[in-house]
Amino acid sequence: MVFLHINLSFMYKLILRPLLFCFDPEKVHHFTFSAVRFINKIPFASSIIKSMYQVDDKRLERQLFGLTFKNPVGLAAGFDKDAKLFKQLHNFGFGFIEIGTLTPRPQEGNPKKRLFRLKADHAIINRMGFNNGGVFEAVERLKTNNKVLVGGNIGKNKTTPNENAVEDYIICFNALFDYVDYFVVNVSSPNTPNLRALQDKEPLTKLLVKLKELNNARPKQKPILLKIAPDLTNEQLLDIIDIVAATKIDGVIATNTTISREGLQDGNRAEMGGLSGKPLTNRSTEVIRFLAEKSNKAFPIVGVGGIHSVQDALDKLDAGADLIQLYTGFIYEGPKLIKQINKALLKSI
Repeated sequence: MVFLHINLSFMYKLILRPLLFCFDPEKVHHFTFSAVRFINKIPFASSIIKSMYQVDDKRLERQLFGLTFKNPVGLAAGFDKDAKLFKQLHNFGFGFIEIGTLTPRPQEGNPKKRLFRLKADHAIINRMGFNNGGVFEAVERLKTNNKVLVGGNIGKNKTTPNENAVEDYIICFNALFDYVDYFVVNVSSPNTPNLRALQDKEPLTKLLVKLKELNNARPKQKPILLKIAPDLTNEQLLDIIDIVAATKIDGVIATNTTISREGLQDGNRAEMGGLSGKPLTNRSTEVIRFLAEKSNKAFPIVGVGGIHSVQDALDKLDAGADLIQLYTGFIYEGPKLIKQINKALLKSI
């Protein structure tokens, strides 16, 4: 089995990834979804995938927000926007899967072409624009979940003005409440016009207070996390710390994609959209460390951004992250990265 795992990892990096990278990224994404779904329908395939990639060890468990995470390595939002593949993706060893970003109404997102690889930089630029089938369609799929720990990442429709944005988040919150384990409030994507303005102290506080009120009215509350941009200044990050304390939300996800293009080499670097991958590694870690130190670790932090190696993951955790998430690193490095991180964490115990 170890030999098979090594060969599959070798095949992904030297054969499969170069082949897939010859084609349009968004088409490859849909092709990969179809392939993973098909493979998991083959008898015993799910069990084989689990045996190759999952690391079952109680020492990897993390207790946060009243939830038990099987391990601290999760899949970030954006990969399985519509909750179409969360069960199958869980088989690759993720401790939790975050779906979304979901909006109240279905929307196609921004015009294509809207997803770009930056191979020279081990990065991706996307300007997808919250393309999804709407929250109620996703709910129907989530009703079949019985074991995967799922986070629900929620946003607003493009056509909803910021002054009415709270209503969109409320719709998504209420629709998903019984079917996700935690919520993520996304006000930090650069691909929905004016969305990042909701990170300002006044509108953000208003939004989070309203969601907390709805949450507190329920017999059992669900954790609410805030996803922030890596482009915030130190002063804005201090505002985030104040807002978390004032609204009593449960934590922060640091960070979303960046609008910075500093140090990029690839020819696609001029494309508009949010940048993810290796160029974000250091900045996201800096944000995690700043939040952890300046708040005196007052709230849990989920670290995401540029995790392409075991060391990247350990750096995030050392900086103050309680959990981590992969996205672009998962695409570039393959599912072996999840197992490598979890194995390294066990060695460090």
